[in-house]
Amino acid sequence: MKRTIMSLIGAAAALGAVTGVAAVAAPDGQRAAPAEGASRRPVERSALLCPPPTSSEVGDTTYTAFTPEGTGGKAGSQGTAGLLPAPSGKQPDGKGGKGKESAGQGAQAGADPVVPLKKPGTPVTATTDRADAPALAGTADGALAPGWTVQQTTSVAAGNGRGLLGLSCAAPDTDFWFPGVSTAKDRQDYVHLTNPDDTPAVVDLDLRGKDGPLKAASGENITVPPHSTVPVLLSTLTGTPAPDAALHVVAREGRVGASVQAADAKLGGDWLPAAADPASGAVLPGIPADATGVHLVAVAPGKEDADLKVQLATPNGLITPAGLETLHVKSGMTASADLQDLTKGEPGSLVLTPAGSSKAPVAVALRVTRGKGDKQEMAFIPATGPVAERATVADNRDKGSTLSLVAPEKGKDAKVTVTASAGSGGGTPVSKTYTVKGGSTLAVEPPRPQGLKGSYALTVTPAAGSGPVHAARTLALPQGALPAFTVQTLPDDRGTVVVPTAGEDLGLLLK
Repeated sequence: MKRTIMSLIGAAAALGAVTGVAAVAAPDGQRAAPAEGASRRPVERSALLCPPPTSSEVGDTTYTAFTPEGTGGKAGSQGTAGLLPAPSGKQPDGKGGKGKESAGQGAQAGADPVVPLKKPGTPVTATTDRADAPALAGTADGALAPGWTVQQTTSVAAGNGRGLLGLSCAAPDTDFWFPGVSTAKDRQDYVHLTNPDDTPAVVDLDLRGKDGPLKAASGENITVPPHSTVPVLLSTLTGTPAPDAALHVVAREGRVGASVQAADAKLGGDWLPAAADPASGAVLPGIPADATGVHLVAVAPGKEDADLKVQLATPNGLITPAGLETLHVKSGMTASADLQDLTKGEPGSLVLTPAGSSKAPVAVALRVTRGKGDKQEMAFIPATGPVAERATVADNRDKGSTLSLVAPEKGKDAKVTVTASAGSGGGTPVSKTYTVKGGSTLAVEPPRPQGLKGSYALTVTPAAGSGPVHAARTLALPQGALPAFTVQTLPDDRGTVVVPTAGEDLGLLLK
């Protein structure tokens, strides 16, 4: 989601100043081969943002931080990694910190870091039951930066939005798409905007519905003070109830982390992460075998309509869902489809590809439901890119974790190695290799560290030369008869960047 455009001179200066820290990014999850005279190296600094977990008095949150072993980092630098509080920058008018930019200044000074890591390969956890727990913002550097991930898992026992809410804390950026948001009466969707930097960020919020843009009374020029978070209730942006909408978040100044917390009166609550950058196709991995409802929402942000071929990658191959061979999405609008109990008792993943000559980009997400009657629970699966080099998910439990791997292209099998790493409670790391047949989904109970005590992290590493693979993790922690669960996709961790080789050329002075 990199939208910043630099001049050639500016790009050269920036790369020279931050060699090994950043590079021009390929589309989500894709890795271009280094050009001649360049090399791929571990990143030396990573940033993550976690929104406030819950306002419920009966909520418990676990944070789990992890950096995989084996990537390296700057020689001689063990590095540091931790998160610090980012207090609310919301003003009484609910519109953020306009004209009051000092609200978050210095708020992190003197605070103890949350889930500070000491070394790669060992997850660290922390818990809180505070209803006013703040957002968190932090960085990792040195050997702890490549692949640094933080999982935020919240269990809410009762009330609107009860259930299991899970989120992989996101990196700051300037552009996000959230298909699947809602301003309907039975939903309360908040977008949480968190600013990690020392200067204010200015954000615009744009809502799209089935008939195009939804009028927004206060969605522009939202100021997010430095080191602060601002929540915005989406239903306050428009007087038009829209159950299948899409939210576009654009930071015009600065950068932010953005995540949507959805609470449904009947279906519980969960986090809706940003979808992969709009593209002509999409892969949505990890639909549980026992899903009782699957609801698709897509948005076409460009100037052309999009036509998508819809397929389900089952354990035995690709099939076309009955009654939905293609999906038409009009330009600037959303389209939805109720796929009901699509998987019919088998795990699956949704694969969308351009139909006919269509090349228009789309952003896509699924709302997945488990359970029946008043014992239903929902989770979200946004489109995600392939795992190019490595992906990681933390906070897996001894029971309740399912890893879904999908190789979306028929005839292109994927081979991956999955490594389970235990936390400080103890356990010996274990690795296992899986082969996923092209055009199919493989759902497995992941390997667990030997002698496991507590939670553990999973790292997925594709074999060189294998076909593309996408991944997701389902965590199911039932609350009595309620099948509470959450799904996190595993995009590539972007733990390495392409760094050009630089050298002196005094001949330039003669030109």
